[in-house]
Formats: sequence, C-alpha cells, structure tokens
Amino acid sequence: MTKLILSTGNIVSSGGPSIIRKPGAFRSNLELTSSLRSNFLAAQQESQEEEENNAHNGSPADVADTGAATNGTTTTTTTNGVNSHATAVKRDADGTPKTNGTHTNGTNGTNGTNGTNSTNGTNGVNGTSTDRRRPPLAAWTQREDNTLYIPRIDYPPAGEAAGAATTSTTDVEGSSITSGASGSSSGGLQEEASQYETTVKLFLLPGAASADVTARAQYVGEALALVFRELGVESVDLLVLSFPGMSFEGDCEWEADKINAKQGDDDAEVATWAASAETLYKDGKVRRLGVAEFGSEKLARFVARVSVPPSVDQINIHNCCNVPPPLTALAKAKGIELLVHTDCTDVLPPGMLRELLGSQGAGVLADEESKTGGAAPADALSGDLTPQWVVKYTAVVRDRGVIENKGYFAGALLHDE
Repeated sequence: MTKLILSTGNIVSSGGPSIIRKPGAFRSNLELTSSLRSNFLAAQQESQEEEENNAHNGSPADVADTGAATNGTTTTTTTNGVNSHATAVKRDADGTPKTNGTHTNGTNGTNGTNGTNSTNGTNGVNGTSTDRRRPPLAAWTQREDNTLYIPRIDYPPAGEAAGAATTSTTDVEGSSITSGASGSSSGGLQEEASQYETTVKLFLLPGAASADVTARAQYVGEALALVFRELGVESVDLLVLSFPGMSFEGDCEWEADKINAKQGDDDAEVATWAASAETLYKDGKVRRLGVAEFGSEKLARFVARVSVPPSVDQINIHNCCNVPPPLTALAKAKGIELLVHTDCTDVLPPGMLRELLGSQGAGVLADEESKTGGAAPADALSGDLTPQWVVKYTAVVRDRGVIENKGYFAGALLHDE
C-alpha cells in the first residue's frame, strides 16, 4: 500500500485558483479540489520549465547552419522541435544559401515545418501543439518510503532556520514526521506566531470510519505535524475535529437537531477524542478544542463522557434558519461557543479524488475508464483509492483580521498490492 499526501500550498499568496462547478460533479469542497488541481498543474509546469532550462544550459547550442541568412533572419536551432520561431538558412548542394528557407531537421526534430511548439518535433506542421507533455511523476512528486507527496514539498533542511524547534510525530505506517519552526514551502508566517490566530479543522472522512482508534489518532497527529511544519509553528489556537457520518441538515432546525442525534458513532468519537485531541491539548500543542456538526443531544452525550470538553461547536445551518434553541441553551450552560461554517460535509469523495489524480487530471493514477480515452502516463500508479482525512488550516493576523496563510493537506491510501 502507498500513502498519498496531497497539498495545496498557501492559496492566499497566489490569490487562490478559479473555482468552477462542473455539471454532475460530486458534491465536494470546491475550494479544496480547485486548489489541489491548481497546485498540481503549477508543480508540473515548474518541473517542465526546469527540465527545459537544464536541457538548454547543459549542452552547447547545436546550430543548424552558421551561415548568414538572407533578409537579416537569425538562424536558430530547435531542441525536440520546441520553440523554433526563427527562419533558418537552407543551402543547395554547392552551399549557396537560399532566401526564406524553412528550418529542417533540428535536433531530434523530424519534418518540423515551421515548427513552433510542436510536440517532440514530430510532424509539427504550422507549429500547432498536439499535447501538453507531462513531466515524469518523480520530477514533481516526492516519495519517502511508502509515502508519496503530491506535489513535492520543498521544505528547508531540518534545523536550517535559526533557533528552529522541532517535534516528531509517528504516522500510521510508523514513519517519523519532523515538524516545527524549520521553514515552510510557502514561507511560513511573516511575523511571530503570537501575532496570529491559527485554526485547524480536521475532517475524518468516511474512509477512516472503519479505522481503529489508534489509526485515527495517528491521522490527527500526522495532519497536525504537516500544518506545524507548513506554518513554522509549534502549536495552534484551535483544533476542530469533524467526525465521519455527521451533518446538520433538515427542513428546519428542529428536524436537523433530531436527525443529528442518531448520527455518527459515540464510542468511536469519544475514544478518538481522548487519544488525539485531549493528548494534544495536554501537551500544549492546541490551546482550544472543538467539534463540528454536533446537535444538542449529540453534544450533551459527548460532553458527559470526555475529560476535556470542546470549547467550540461548528455547525452548518445552510438548510435551516436558526440554531436549534436546545443547542443554544446547552452551549450557554456549558460555556461552548457556537460557530456557523460553510464547509462541505462530503469534503473529498473517492470519485472526485480519482478524477483529480487520474489521466485527465494530474496523471498520477492510471484511469482506464477515461471518457475521453486519454492514455495514462507510463509511470502512473494503479489500485483502489481510499481518502482518509483532510485538514484545513488558517492563519489570521490578530490586529488586522487578515488571512495571511490558508491551505489544505489531504491523506489517502492507495491499495496497489
């Protein structure tokens, strides 16, 4: 099995990707999926540009003809038929130059007539690009043991930052993840950590419902370690756990509250909370704890069984008009802050994740059932895919109320054995 770690990077620094709803698509968090798609494409383009730059700088120019071209045209050479914008000189057998000659047979460029951006220089008539060549998977992703990071996360070496404090967390498969104030792929926070309000929300997906308590706790620790390293911090202000099978939907707040009371798994939720959230709280890694989609009955049962009760309850009342009065009364009595959110419950369905990683997406996974018949890259992976968790992190500058850093990580398991 291969563990996949997907990341968006800081979606605030680039202004965020365009969010487009596709007809018939799975209901999912559009910000998450659009940001992942944008980051995959950016990583592939950067890798391709780096490869082309290295190829250009790694060997001397192989000029097709050093003679001066008539009409002042500069002679250039194409490598693999790419970017042959200039007109080259064509000579007769006796070496006489001809005017307005068409460049032929550049390096590896077969029949590249006027070949601007022809794919691999093969029959690139009139310079039309026939396909965007993907870089090899290893060029823009990173594999560490049985974990594949998509895309590669270029953190500075551990301990490079002055005074950097690090922590170590063991993931589900036993690999050690080092985190702390050692730098970030997106620059981390620009000011001292105390100047920010940092919030982390961890979605335990339906794929994690069958996992045991130990595995769930390790998901939480793994996700937090990634966020700590991304932001360059040692703790966060608020951690909210969103358990699988929970929602707050109904024709009215009373009905939503009633339906919610029968959702989820109380025993699994209490055990996961004790093994992960409470441990992080007692270790000083999290200053406040929260839950999501807990109605009045569900929250009352939960609070009665945990050692460290949540101080926040996030609910999505987009289908309702108001917060249920019983939930308001309970929150007031227990000192729990009620927050309204707009996150989608079905944040990353398996079908959507496979679409993002398939042959019509990033090309990480082989997709034989592609509707367009696109061929998967030779190095594409195959197997059943199970999304396990998604973590959303936000860093807000306290004095200005401005979001400086925001992004997502997602974890999935590829059953490739």
